[in-house]
Amino acid sequence: MRNFAFAVAALALSFSAHAGNANDGKDLVKAKGCIACHGEMGEKPLAADQPILAGQYNDYLVRALSDYKSGRRKNPIMTGMAGQLSKQEIEDLAAWFSSQRKTTLHNQR
Repeated sequence: MRNFAFAVAALALSFSAHAGNANDGKDLVKAKGCIACHGEMGEKPLAADQPILAGQYNDYLVRALSDYKSGRRKNPIMTGMAGQLSKQEIEDLAAWFSSQRKTTLHNQR
């Protein structure tokens, strides 16, 4: 039983060690260039083929950025952008965008 409690505690710590910080993510949006295509809060993509990031699920954003970084997901611009990100920066950006109010293109026009 003690081993089980230790394993649960270790698992909880591993999740919290990789949790993103939305405030740090907000700073990264400008520094890493996300704002150019997705808008400061991820709510205003520059083109119709660029996704709205505001309000997306955190784990989806982490997975998408990680997949661009590794090459599993293909897009020349995003591969280059995500390739420069650390694991923590990916977590922080995901925390920022997922914490924003979800919008639709209809609401923007």
